[in-house]
Amino acid sequence: MKTLIINGSARKNGDTQNMIDELTRQLEGEYKIINTHEGNIQACTDCRYCWKHPECCVKDGWQELDTYLKECDNVIIASPVYFCEITGPVLSALSRLQVYWAAKNFRHEQLLTKPKRGGMILLGGGKGTATSPMNTSAILLRRMNVKEIFDPICCFTTDICRAIDDENTVKEIAKFADFLNRK
Repeated sequence: MKTLIINGSARKNGDTQNMIDELTRQLEGEYKIINTHEGNIQACTDCRYCWKHPECCVKDGWQELDTYLKECDNVIIASPVYFCEITGPVLSALSRLQVYWAAKNFRHEQLLTKPKRGGMILLGGGKGTATSPMNTSAILLRRMNVKEIFDPICCFTTDICRAIDDENTVKEIAKFADFLNRK
């Protein structure tokens, strides 16, 4: 079992990392964490190279993510929520999923053939809403061939309580791990 975790947080010991740590502690198999703040993955520039080729012409951290994505069983987007959306670095990095869209729509090819399970962990504080980040994450997960998406794990009280101290959130992480560990 292989799991790809896309981390949208810049904080190395913050709530998002704590939730990733809690999840990976319970995951079976191997996992790879791509930190979008450090992953050196540029945003798609719509150069349209992928309209005719099965890859992106920009050589950076995308190739590592792309290789693992093609072989993994699970995909997770874990991100803080800023202004009611997942972080910019996640959106930037995953704009490179354009290569899969172009393959399907212009060349009638399927680059990601292995069906996956996945889900999202969304964290924040204040009076924001989870609607937009949940919708965006679901679209991105489906583009990565995630066929089964676990109910979103959302904790929006991190301004008053660490997510790791929220019993309900930690219980949902355990259920998420069980879902991902299914054979």
